[in-house]
Amino acid sequence: MTIKRALISVSDKTGIVPFARELAGLGVEIISTGGTYNLLKEKGIPVTGISEVTGFPEIMDGRVKTLHPAVHGGLLAVRASDKHREQMEQNGIGYIDLVAVNLYPFAATIAKPDATYEEAVENIDIGGPTMLRSAAKNHADVTVIVDAADYEQVLIEMKATADTTLETRKRLAAKVFRHTAAYDALIGEYLTAQVGEVFPESFTVTYEKAQDLRYGENPHQKAAFYRKALASQGTIAAAEQLHGKELSYNNINDANAALQILSDFSEPAVVAVKHMNPCGVGIGSDIDQAYEKAYAADPISIFGGIIAANRPIGKETAERMSKIFLEIIIAPDYTEEALAILQGKKNIRLLKLDITTATKESQLAVTSVNGGALIQETDKHQITADELTIVTERKPSEAELKQLLFAWKVVKHVKSNAIVLACDNMTVGVGAGQMNRVGAAKIALEQAGEKAKGAIMASDAFFPMSDTLELAAQAGVTAVIHPGGSVKDADSIRVANEYGMVMVTTGIRHFKH
Repeated sequence: MTIKRALISVSDKTGIVPFARELAGLGVEIISTGGTYNLLKEKGIPVTGISEVTGFPEIMDGRVKTLHPAVHGGLLAVRASDKHREQMEQNGIGYIDLVAVNLYPFAATIAKPDATYEEAVENIDIGGPTMLRSAAKNHADVTVIVDAADYEQVLIEMKATADTTLETRKRLAAKVFRHTAAYDALIGEYLTAQVGEVFPESFTVTYEKAQDLRYGENPHQKAAFYRKALASQGTIAAAEQLHGKELSYNNINDANAALQILSDFSEPAVVAVKHMNPCGVGIGSDIDQAYEKAYAADPISIFGGIIAANRPIGKETAERMSKIFLEIIIAPDYTEEALAILQGKKNIRLLKLDITTATKESQLAVTSVNGGALIQETDKHQITADELTIVTERKPSEAELKQLLFAWKVVKHVKSNAIVLACDNMTVGVGAGQMNRVGAAKIALEQAGEKAKGAIMASDAFFPMSDTLELAAQAGVTAVIHPGGSVKDADSIRVANEYGMVMVTTGIRHFKH
């Protein structure tokens, strides 16, 4: 079989002129539409307008031009079918052997801050996906290209045999259906959001490959990183890497965890993360003080960890950071001096990302399970002092209240069962992911040591027994924040009163599995 006739209609015209010129040089008749037709004609490439093929003008502002039997008959006809051949001849339809089409820029349109609903709808392509699907369905006979990166390989094969291989046509057809599926998914997501549906009858998301990863969670697991077609600002998918080798699977996971914690703080804050859990969180009057506190929270665990800051990094902070091994530093920006200091460390990765641009709206979190997925709103809940219920005889001081709210922000992001100890605007003990709350408390208290005296304690869920309170009180903890709601709340309140502790409840829990 020989490629004799091609249909070209592209919104993104990257590489299309040299490609069409090569096709014409191989004796291929080119059919085209609208802007693509005008461009090829302007460049002196022989081209036939679509109206000459269909015998029908392009109408309705170009909405209707290729939806015609002369086009789709030429694409869908099975070359080996005598019946199809006879019908082609009877209706004066010519075969179309190659299609190069890409679609209206829907994603780019809705990404514009001032894009209107009407503008978005007008950029939903109908004819393009239809031609692509027709050609891809008939890939036994038709070569279909949706990506300019494939022009070169198609030309190489055509120059060798005047055709493409079936293997290539299968590969290109698969790419087409992935592309149109992603295109439709993005449109569906946009329109669903416009009408305010959160959990529709079907849930389709689309991602674009950002990079292949060296391996997954472990070296024997293959992995890749995909980002949403419209990568949200203030997320790891939108970060700019300034220095260091490529991020690994675990780097990306940990960086995402650090950014989630950081998003709950508006004051200068630094978060240190290891294995998806915070090992140190500090806030201060400036980012240097915040880093000092995050480091002092756990100088051992921070080694080899990931640091995220919500203010630019200056020279003094960079000098402190350079003294230990860190996998990644994420910050809105770096001074020239700071960048020079940190780039002197070969193995560190430096990312530039302004967390303050992240959306504050609740988004959906998707967790895969065998055979399906769990979908829920992300936990964006934050509590204010006015929403707390004081359940003990002693009321919190202003300083204690500040530390209670600080610890509550952190414990929300610690794997359950979770206990966080804090004082002086920094974490001093973190107990994460234990099978019982007492175990989590023991870890946090052991880590805090003498710093537990005068500290406050946050628990992501209520105390089913008073034993955790007993441990905390004996270690010198002076105030506790937890959801409340256990049938044995009274026991915990009694213990708190016996030790002169403050206890406040939030009425909301933060399980994180």
